[in-house]
Amino acid sequence: MKAMLLPLACWALAGAAWAKLPPPTPEAAAKAAESAARAKWAGQVDAYRLCNVQDRIAARFGQPRPAGAAPLPACVDPGPFSYTPPEQKPIEASAAHSPPGNATSPPSTGAPTPPTATR
Repeated sequence: MKAMLLPLACWALAGAAWAKLPPPTPEAAAKAAESAARAKWAGQVDAYRLCNVQDRIAARFGQPRPAGAAPLPACVDPGPFSYTPPEQKPIEASAAHSPPGNATSPPSTGAPTPPTATR
């Protein structure tokens, strides 16, 4: 019973700590995006190398393909790694804070006035 209680308590505390982590900073998010792009590129490089090895093995053994078989796609070299981060528009340039067009009147012409305190 005691041997099971300690891991259960640790698991509960770890879950509580994980739930309270703050959101990542923009720098951390950018670094994670670059890391994901690098991992994707590495997968493409691995697929290219595997394709080349398979072509060499097929050429060495020279077995003919069955009649009516679809041709194999050519190996595609992914090239060197390059990452261009997506551009972030500043809030002012996004036009999210103001309506389109020029204002023709003040924005609060029909707004009710707050009540005044009287004694």
